[in-house]
Amino acid sequence: MKFKSKYIYLSGIVILFILRAILNAYVPLMDKTEARYAEIARIMQETGNWITPQIDYGVPFWAKPPLSTWLSALSMKVFGVNEFAVRLPYLLAGFFLIIVITRFVKNKNAIYFSGFVLMTIPEFLLHTGVVSTDTILSFSVALIFLSFWKAINRDKLSYWDYLIFAFIGIGLLSKGPLVLVLTVPPIFIWVIYFKEYKKFFKQIPLISGSLLTLAITVPWYYLAEMNTNGFLEYFIVGEHFKRFFDSSWDGDKYGFAKSQPLGIIWLFLFAFAFPWIQILAVKLWKRKNSLIKDRWVFFLLLWLLWTPFFFTFSKSLIHTYILPSIVPIALLIDYYWAEIKMKKTIIVVSLIFPGLVVATTIFSLVSNNLEFYSKTDKYLLQNIEDFDGNIYYLGSKSYSSQFYSKGEIQNISIENLKSKTAENETFKVIIKNKDYDKIEESVTKNLKLLDFNSKNKIYANK
Repeated sequence: MKFKSKYIYLSGIVILFILRAILNAYVPLMDKTEARYAEIARIMQETGNWITPQIDYGVPFWAKPPLSTWLSALSMKVFGVNEFAVRLPYLLAGFFLIIVITRFVKNKNAIYFSGFVLMTIPEFLLHTGVVSTDTILSFSVALIFLSFWKAINRDKLSYWDYLIFAFIGIGLLSKGPLVLVLTVPPIFIWVIYFKEYKKFFKQIPLISGSLLTLAITVPWYYLAEMNTNGFLEYFIVGEHFKRFFDSSWDGDKYGFAKSQPLGIIWLFLFAFAFPWIQILAVKLWKRKNSLIKDRWVFFLLLWLLWTPFFFTFSKSLIHTYILPSIVPIALLIDYYWAEIKMKKTIIVVSLIFPGLVVATTIFSLVSNNLEFYSKTDKYLLQNIEDFDGNIYYLGSKSYSSQFYSKGEIQNISIENLKSKTAENETFKVIIKNKDYDKIEESVTKNLKLLDFNSKNKIYANK
């Protein structure tokens, strides 16, 4: 069997997906971001409130639309409240995307190669197992671009035309108007450059398609505003303008703006798309004189470069913002793969990151390092099922403690902890190591240490 056989790449994809699924089941939910979205989904499936995501009981979460939460909540309804269930939709989204892009590859004898590239890109592999709104957003962005390409290259109306607008609707329900910002400008540039505007207006059903998008999105946005007045102003203005362009914005209800150097998105791209982005950059430089002449290549380039270009001017971002650029990297690598040398070496290098992830996780599980060093309170709460007393968290409870206590954990102040201890109430309490010395000795002498990790300890009242 030749090295380039499609079955080798398919086998690689299957193995990586199985390993990712196993990690999804055994790696705990990490604070803050992943555990937060998991807890929001857990509350949704418990309370049955499918309109307003809640960051705590009765506390609305306005930062993101609910699609990712719906998916995780539905999965937990079916498979139970656990890590595998809450992460399953993101694993399936990655798998579905790999199946879809096989229809767009150049080399039909190795149709799964682009999928293999995707699974060996660190950012993509990570987000097939992370509870994140960015995963569903990037999924929507990819399907908008791919649907548009199919639609614009046909002579008659097809389902691809309406899929454009359907996935715009899905994007609006996953992370809001950002989906339009990341897709409309590069498509517009491509249409103008190749003078396809006549076909665009003739082929793309702008009116009926827009009505489809509105039918998908408007009901939830309307109900969300009716349920919690002020949502639209916070979400549209705050989350889509001030969050990205004003690092001093103090209106963030759910965190803080992370001030980053301008242009750091490009560093994220070259770090988290290794090694394929480096290989692609070299190839594109060698072919620089012909890039804008090839309709498909230029389309993929606009798709790839627009997201980092847009976020170049953002003061608040994280590495996950490169996700919309990952699929065009895989498709461009597929396009030029026949011309690239040292294929076996490149394949081996691309497997370094997945191999390190698996090896490190196994070592951490076996050595208990994961239990001690990971940013989660799961292991501190693993024996609370039969506990009849209250469970407290000194200060502000973590999202992982909320998830793994199934919402039972409560915040408590030092003053209230003192009174609870004096009353001989039966309880357990998680205390951060840095906060322990702030507690009076009259209180700590009545606390019995049960378990600990690198940052927190859990105690019981003696």
